[in-house]
Amino acid sequence: MRYFLLLACIFHAHLLCAQNTIGLPPVINYNKAQYQGNGQTWDIDMDSRGILYFANNEGLITFNGNYWHLYHMPNNTCVRAVKVAPDGRIYVGAQDEFGYFYPDNNGILVYTSLKKNIPAGQTQFADIWNIALYNNGVYFRSNTKIFEYRHQQIQVYNAPWEWKIMASTPYGLYAQDHQQGLVKLTNGKWQSICAQTGGQQLMITAILQEKEDTLLLATQKNGLFKVSHQQLIPFHTSADEIFHTSRIYCAIAMRQGQLAIGTFSKGSYIIDGTNGKVIQQFSIEEGLQNNNVLRLFCDPQQNIWLALDNGIDQIRYNTAIKQILPDKHNSVTTYAAQVFNHRLYIGTSDGLYSSALDSTTDISFSKGSFQQVANTKGQIWHLSAIAQRLLMAHQDGTFEIRENKAFPILKDVGCWLYLPMGNNIIAGTYNGLSTIQFHPTPVVRHINGLSETLRFLAVDNKNRLWSSHPYRGVYQLTLQNDTTIHAQLFTQKDGLPANNNNYVFRIGNKIVAGTAQGIYEYDDQTQHFIPSPSLYPLLKKRLVQYLTEDSSGNIWLVSEKKTGVINAARNNVTWFPELEGKITSGFPFIYPYNKENIFFAGDKGIYHLNYKKYNSYPGGLSVLLGQIKATGKKDTLLFGGYTAQPAQEAMLSHTYSSFHFEYTAPAAEQGNNITYSYQLSGFDKQPGEWTLKTEKEYTNLPYGHYTFVVKAKDNLGNISPAATYSFTILPAWYQTYAAWICYILLLLGFIGFLIRRQRKKFAAQKAKHEQEQQHLIFQHQLELERNEKQLIQLRNEKLEADVQHKNKELATAAMHQVQKGKLLSNIREKLEESIKKINDNAALPDFKKVLRLFEEAEDNEEDWAQFEQHFDEVHHNFLHTLKKVYPELSTTDLKLCAYLRLNLTTKEIAQSMGISVRGVETSRYRLRKKLNITGDIPLYDFLIDIKAS
Repeated sequence: MRYFLLLACIFHAHLLCAQNTIGLPPVINYNKAQYQGNGQTWDIDMDSRGILYFANNEGLITFNGNYWHLYHMPNNTCVRAVKVAPDGRIYVGAQDEFGYFYPDNNGILVYTSLKKNIPAGQTQFADIWNIALYNNGVYFRSNTKIFEYRHQQIQVYNAPWEWKIMASTPYGLYAQDHQQGLVKLTNGKWQSICAQTGGQQLMITAILQEKEDTLLLATQKNGLFKVSHQQLIPFHTSADEIFHTSRIYCAIAMRQGQLAIGTFSKGSYIIDGTNGKVIQQFSIEEGLQNNNVLRLFCDPQQNIWLALDNGIDQIRYNTAIKQILPDKHNSVTTYAAQVFNHRLYIGTSDGLYSSALDSTTDISFSKGSFQQVANTKGQIWHLSAIAQRLLMAHQDGTFEIRENKAFPILKDVGCWLYLPMGNNIIAGTYNGLSTIQFHPTPVVRHINGLSETLRFLAVDNKNRLWSSHPYRGVYQLTLQNDTTIHAQLFTQKDGLPANNNNYVFRIGNKIVAGTAQGIYEYDDQTQHFIPSPSLYPLLKKRLVQYLTEDSSGNIWLVSEKKTGVINAARNNVTWFPELEGKITSGFPFIYPYNKENIFFAGDKGIYHLNYKKYNSYPGGLSVLLGQIKATGKKDTLLFGGYTAQPAQEAMLSHTYSSFHFEYTAPAAEQGNNITYSYQLSGFDKQPGEWTLKTEKEYTNLPYGHYTFVVKAKDNLGNISPAATYSFTILPAWYQTYAAWICYILLLLGFIGFLIRRQRKKFAAQKAKHEQEQQHLIFQHQLELERNEKQLIQLRNEKLEADVQHKNKELATAAMHQVQKGKLLSNIREKLEESIKKINDNAALPDFKKVLRLFEEAEDNEEDWAQFEQHFDEVHHNFLHTLKKVYPELSTTDLKLCAYLRLNLTTKEIAQSMGISVRGVETSRYRLRKKLNITGDIPLYDFLIDIKAS
């Protein structure tokens, strides 16, 4: 009997696994190395701005979507519970401690302990396991006490036996006592509402409000229950056996009546809250880090956050893009997909897989499991549903899929794809083309004329086949009698940008080629390829590798490993960054089944896009500022990021010139790829380009006022409101207005000093110049005087020469007179001697007359007068002055003075005066006496010193 029960449990568990939806949302793992905490996380909550808070063994951990921060408790104990209040306080419960974190004026979290508010005698407690908000009060639960914090006061509710859990709903505050069971706080008292939950029967792990009079309870070992009118009613689910064996640790309510259940060892389950059916299981197999789920939290975007025994995970449960794994144990590469006869077929590198589909419009929510189709092992290249037949292009040939089994049509020749053309099906194979016809059995014929491998086929409105070759160009193929082919090769000379990297498709009833330079289309009139007027501008200069058109005219494409769609209505390109790097490299494939089901071949399974849901994203994008740091002599945290704006603008010293800004979109809004644009007003001239970077650093900022502005944008074009942070770098003392005034005054003083200095310098130069001029004048004067003296000297010398000359003339004249006198005297003497000898008395009178004439001739008074006049003219009235000074001087004395002045020798004087030398000496002696000259004074010098009056 036990054996059969065991088999029943295993079978039931297998059915549960089989009922998973085939589409798996992305699961993001955060390990303890990333959030820098302990492995165990006990609780999760989120504030109004989208910042997440985690109660961890290391303390309180925060996550704004990109940056993690850890805050330790004052007593360094683990944090068991966290709850964000509407006023922004983050209440936390730890071991022997509880209180709240709240951002200060600069958005930095500061902890305030509430333990000091506990009444005396009630301060002994262990761990705080739950925090609940109800009716403007905050409630903290330990095993022995529940603390009510209201209006700065704490009221204590001691446990009747032991408090097991506490939770609030919109309609009340509930707790479970080990003895009294489920109780509700009413008018300050705990009243039992279900006695059946007391004792050892049930261990409640979650309390959820279903209706005003109905509660949904999750129990640790007994599954789910409802409490209505004090009655305990079991709520059966398809996972009851698992819940009984693996235990429920937590549960939360989600939208659309769904419940998320966290277990001890089986991960998390999403169940329908109406009928109890399992919708989805998430475990290690689906991407969780471990299966022990300690707490669940659902954010506004319906992302599910899981606090695990070792790590933190996020399930993007409401995403429009999901992954479908045909083989959960082997992440095979996929190449093709097809919905056919209510089944989904996926072609992989390891064969063909299929799963039945239910009636859900979004195939990713269809429940089922994949099975490999028989006889399909190997590489699958393509699937086509043609004329109610499902054809599979395989590395070994062509197969038809019937009743989940493959039947060969063309063997031993690998096949790429199929294309309906009239009554024929054209197969592109490894060595050319073949036709397939069903009559009703298949008839296959090879088409002669071209033996190239043809992986891309398209047919135009004139029933001409088009194909592309990897490195030769594009072929235009014309069938003749379905057995031969005429091929025309289009290359670079025919308008294509190059001979290689050309991929031909039919889009909008036109033949187009994806090229390395964008999209080109064939022009029938010119018989050339030209840039597509409508598509080339959207993708110019980009390598386009794949194109396909859906029923609405949207064009799905792969370009440079990125997938996107050209919206037919808006004529723009929407990219899907979530798929970047995930699609099958070298063999892209997109299957637009309908608006809710678009399939992309991937390296690990196939990816499903609900384009209708993706395109109707409500927006509401926001951006958060994270930590802002300033760097100077030391790093300073200016802004913590836990408020939208600081209370006041930061005024910083000039020593801070480098700044580091963090920013991000909240984690709940990052389903689509987010880019950011930032600008530092006062420094950047314009906003920067959109980038994936979530931090920016500025260095060497000068003083001034700045505002950092950042915006977020998703790939649908939604742009968030700007987040801003303003700050001012104060100038250094030498850069202040007062300093500038001082600089101006100093400058003016310096200019005045320079002016005065220049003036002094000019005055000194002027004085120097004047001095030099005076000197020059003086020199000139001296030169003039010297010249004048020289001239005077020359004149004097001339005068002296003239005087000397005249003196000589005078002396000569004197000598001449002396000689004349001597001659006359000699003649007279001779004549007298002759007269004495003559005795003729008659002749005596005549001789006497002659003698008188000689006497008159010897009388030189007249000559002397003339000599005196000439002498005074030459010697400046010397004789006149001498007679005036010494009137007693005789003529003989004056003659002697004149001759002495002429510096005649004694002999010459004697001759001039007609006396002897002795007579001259005597005359000189007499003259000295008359002139009162002592003997020591030369007579000549005395006479020279006599000046004219």
